[in-house]
Amino acid sequence: MHSNIIKLQKEIEPLRQEIINHKVYSAISELEDLRIFMEHHIFAVWDFMSLLKALQINLTCTSLPWFPVGDPVTRQLINEIVAGEESDVDANGEIKSHFELYLDAMEQCGANTKPIQIFLAELKNGKGFNEAFEIAEAPVSARAFVNATFETINSEKPHLQAASFTFGREDLIPNMFFSMVNDLNSTQPDQVSIFKYYLERHIEVDGDHHSHLALSMTEKLCEKDETFWIEAEQTAERALQKRIELWDAAYAEIVKNKVEA
Repeated sequence: MHSNIIKLQKEIEPLRQEIINHKVYSAISELEDLRIFMEHHIFAVWDFMSLLKALQINLTCTSLPWFPVGDPVTRQLINEIVAGEESDVDANGEIKSHFELYLDAMEQCGANTKPIQIFLAELKNGKGFNEAFEIAEAPVSARAFVNATFETINSEKPHLQAASFTFGREDLIPNMFFSMVNDLNSTQPDQVSIFKYYLERHIEVDGDHHSHLALSMTEKLCEKDETFWIEAEQTAERALQKRIELWDAAYAEIVKNKVEA
């Protein structure tokens, strides 16, 4: 592994550990807690797909006429990740993106999908992000998370997009969370089975194979440019900090809901 990758991983490890050990996980013990968590997390699942597509746009040819763009190995890496994330299968063998699979899990669980659905509908109708967020009444922390991601996307710098994608995303869920979901599923499979399947696919696809592909992609994009490596580290740290803030907000709402119940 590239020495700069090792150095970057060492620098961001405290933030990673803060996420992995976040108190939000231990606060989730009932279905209503899980619903609140999912209502925040779905925005991160969506903008993960947007970040991925930004990488594909910048690292491959997505317009006509077609021309070979960039490094062939990097093209292969990003296209393989896109195929896995955008065209996976659900438990019934139906083709779905991971975002659509997560929405299915929310609906089965009884979580409120209206904010993310309205937000996306307003974007399709030409509204800007801020107006779409307001109309959808999206969680404030989710707005901040998405806005930070799109600042990275709009930088149009693939090495920053790759750093955020590789180090700030979906491989940060601890074993205790999987255990909690398994416990809920054992007593209420009609409400948790899809989310359990989503997490299993996450482990199988996102957490292992795709993470190795993403590391290789980031290494290729930064290569020997020290400025790129510094910027990549700063971007990764910011993405992780925004994740912590999103989890903080979900935790606060879960606790508030328990007190009011």
